[in-house]
Amino acid sequence: MIDRQSWGRAWHGATVLVIALSLIGQLAIVFSGRGAILDAAGLIAPLPVRLLRFFSYFTIQSNLLAAGTALSLMQRPARDGRVWRVLRADAIVGMTVTFIVYIVVLRPIVHLEGVAKLSDIGFHYVAPALTAIGWFVLGPWPRIDRATLARLLAWPVAYLAYVLVLGAISGWYPYPFNTASKLGYARAFLNAMLAIVLLLTVAAAYGVLDARRGGAKAQRL
Repeated sequence: MIDRQSWGRAWHGATVLVIALSLIGQLAIVFSGRGAILDAAGLIAPLPVRLLRFFSYFTIQSNLLAAGTALSLMQRPARDGRVWRVLRADAIVGMTVTFIVYIVVLRPIVHLEGVAKLSDIGFHYVAPALTAIGWFVLGPWPRIDRATLARLLAWPVAYLAYVLVLGAISGWYPYPFNTASKLGYARAFLNAMLAIVLLLTVAAAYGVLDARRGGAKAQRL
């Protein structure tokens, strides 16, 4: 009979595999220049610029965090540590927010085919589900305490500031709701604040669930 740790390694391995395959598929498109947004002169951006833009998506950063922390759990299922707690919480919250924002805001305006569509499904549906379910079923908990909740905001806040600066410098924004050149900085800033509220709400929900799952585990022991 397969024990809990073996199930955990298999689950986290599946998470890493889905994200890796999605990254490979999307990076192949980035390197080829297919599907690239043309600049004002009608030219495809150079490869370094395309790569910078690719890794500037919140979706990609969330998936990388999820893959990295899942890989670490394959090695040590009960992993802990102050920095690791923040990274894992950011991964879980980031993937959940990625799913919510994609479904509510982006899905109606995204039309993809072939490899791009498969990568899109991996990034926005399969990997977030594997990450959230894996955390809920396998843990480890408790890991999301108040200090972790406070620290996990550093990355998304820095990210929102980064994309606004990047857009102001280059004229390119990763998402339509933070495109200050079209919406204006007041609306883009408001949208950023709404994103922070969503992140806080999701993080708080995970904090409550984490305490309950950790408490239930302690009672079983």
